[in-house]
Amino acid sequence: MTPATSFKGKRVAVFGLGGSGLATVRSLVAGGAEVTAFDDSAASVEKAKAEGLPTGDLRAGDFSRFDSLVLAPGVPLTHPKPHWSVELAKAAGVEIIGDIEIFCRERRAIAPGAPFVAITGTNGKSTTTALIAHVLREAGRDVQMGGNIGVAILDLEPPSASRVHVVECSSYQIDIAPSLDPSVGVMLNLSEDHLERHGTMENYAAIKQRLVEKSGVAVIGTDDAISADMAKAVAGRGVEVAAISETDPVDLSCARALRGAHNAQNANAVRAVARALGLDDATILKGFSTFPGLAHRMEEIPTDDGIVWINDSKATNADSAEKALASFPKVFWILGGKPKTGGIEALVPFFGRVERAYLIGEAAEEFSKTLSAHDVPWAILGTIERAVEAAAADAKGAIGGAPVVLFSPACASFDQYRNFEQRGEAFRKAVLATAD
Repeated sequence: MTPATSFKGKRVAVFGLGGSGLATVRSLVAGGAEVTAFDDSAASVEKAKAEGLPTGDLRAGDFSRFDSLVLAPGVPLTHPKPHWSVELAKAAGVEIIGDIEIFCRERRAIAPGAPFVAITGTNGKSTTTALIAHVLREAGRDVQMGGNIGVAILDLEPPSASRVHVVECSSYQIDIAPSLDPSVGVMLNLSEDHLERHGTMENYAAIKQRLVEKSGVAVIGTDDAISADMAKAVAGRGVEVAAISETDPVDLSCARALRGAHNAQNANAVRAVARALGLDDATILKGFSTFPGLAHRMEEIPTDDGIVWINDSKATNADSAEKALASFPKVFWILGGKPKTGGIEALVPFFGRVERAYLIGEAAEEFSKTLSAHDVPWAILGTIERAVEAAAADAKGAIGGAPVVLFSPACASFDQYRNFEQRGEAFRKAVLATAD
């Protein structure tokens, strides 16, 4: 844990008592802050109380007595409308921050200059974060990895000159981290996402830019026009920019977990970060070769049925699914869920790779119309389990090399599952049951 000693003696309201919220309360208490924690869920408040953490009904409190409101990243700051705690804090002139901001202040207070790598982007940030951490660990570095991936940032060990923090940051987290200033900031790519929380693409991009504009070194992917413009703007502010692209040569022939052109962008970003932290290319490539990959992100599920099963449940939008489709010449494609703006229209150029599509979830009817318009065979199966059974039957009859069944939903999971992880586990379970 990182005690928030820079908040000693401060009066802090914390709203949102999920995993990162509880970690925040523990950190603040350990650092000597006077904390009042609350949540709209009575069960969450009771869980915090049972742990002995300080709670109180912030709806009845006088916000003017607080120095800060620490907001969980899942709580709306601006869109679709500000949460009531945000409105109360703003009315009282109280700053609104998040756990990433607390970490940044603590780093400056106890270990200024401690190596801190922050990663964002619409797609690829989790793989890139994990790959950076893996390469650095393989090189013998003391690495703490967390943030939007895995461990809450304040549950990590404190910053120090000999310890590297590798932290994935969502747009929600960046929005409440006004002084975010990593040693190396990574902005991979931008495509339309989360507009229900940020209002416009322009606002979404501006929030992402905050991660790199105060970085010591900014690593920015330039494969999309918005990110390319961002690289120029950040360089114009005097920040050292390493522009990277998926077209930059990088040898991934020994890295099975990094298949697909999109992973060239991720790998080039990691190489730029590792170089900035003093690693040579031979050490970096060795790290690439031993990277095991991440669950639910182009993850191959091993079976003995002769089918290549790919779990890409993390593909929650069309742009991410495009990367998966581009990685294979022919696929039996399972997709669907809670649709996002634009559906799968952007994927039309890849429909020639689809042998057959198996549709699940809320998006099934809408997606079937798009597929029909382009003569792609499809079937509405409704659930992952039925889709896996149907895809297995068709794949086993395919002629040629090992057939690929790709689960890349191009949709959010919330119509049938709590999150993409639970959805991915359902796919894995269905595959293993079918392959037996």
